[in-house]
Amino acid sequence: MRTFNILLLLICLSVPRFSEAGSFESFINTNCRLADTDTTAEKILLAQRSSGGWPKQIYEKPFDYSYAWNDEFIKAVKSGVNFTDATIDNHATSREIRQLLKVYAETKNGKYLEAAEAGIRYLLKMQYANGGFPQFFPDTSGYRKHITYNDDAMLNALRVLRDLSNNTVGFEAIDPSLKEPSTAAVEKGINCILKTQIRANGKLTVWCAQHDHNTYLPAKARAYELPSFSGSESVGIIRFLMEIPTPSMEVKSAIQAGVNWLAAAEISGVAIQKIMDASQAKGRDVVVVSDPKGKLWARFYDLHTGKPFFCGRDGVKRANLSEIENERRIGYAYYGVWPEKLIASEFPKWLLKNK
Repeated sequence: MRTFNILLLLICLSVPRFSEAGSFESFINTNCRLADTDTTAEKILLAQRSSGGWPKQIYEKPFDYSYAWNDEFIKAVKSGVNFTDATIDNHATSREIRQLLKVYAETKNGKYLEAAEAGIRYLLKMQYANGGFPQFFPDTSGYRKHITYNDDAMLNALRVLRDLSNNTVGFEAIDPSLKEPSTAAVEKGINCILKTQIRANGKLTVWCAQHDHNTYLPAKARAYELPSFSGSESVGIIRFLMEIPTPSMEVKSAIQAGVNWLAAAEISGVAIQKIMDASQAKGRDVVVVSDPKGKLWARFYDLHTGKPFFCGRDGVKRANLSEIENERRIGYAYYGVWPEKLIASEFPKWLLKNK
């Protein structure tokens, strides 16, 4: 790209002088723009599916737009244009829309804006009538059809639509006809979040990482992701609800109940350690140790007992992390401190403004 720009600059500088004031600058602006394309954005255009969305990986590896793409890889990307693997998982689609809008603001290249608008139309089309978002679309086979909070998938989509609805900087260039449906989509999404909040013994609690798109009930995803109270995804949902400028009483109740549940679910006196262990296939392990100052939350809590559980690829619930296979222990976050800042500082600040 740098070589191309230098050559283009030399060509532009080789044109004769213009006697009319401003003609040379006009020529440069019209014919010799050095920044009207962007290498990352060009890759994003290549990767966009005909559905308007983007996949999260190719050759079973995540997209990395910062790497150089050789001819073989570009060919593979192009060949997938009609694949049905577009998704909002792992920040896919929302990431590309935001990057395209950023580059459009810098370059005014209309094809970047058009691609971003196609991505927004994709988000609007994939949303269920009840406000939920599946993980993938148009391929909604298996657990892909569930309303998906896992890794903030639905929340990322809603934030894009909310930014459009609010004319957030960078979104003001979007086709105005997309604003009204985006506003409606955000409202439907919030209503869906409220409907999927789990009730236990008549009380509001938190959320599962994914919910059935018809019944709103907690649902299973992969073999080791069983229906549960989520100590991880629930944090992101609460933060999203806290971003609402004028929350309704129903939203306030959902936030308060969620924070209360997470506070009660804290596991004190323990910590996790990543250790080297030559006896394991990959030479490492994750173990739980005593720590008087430690605090953790489990990713999964049983819907009936409220106790943490751990599940490997066999789909069997177990009481201790040490009981599942090493491959999952080191490859998945079963413990974390996801709610710590939310409970300690973010929620108290929000509460002062929203009593």
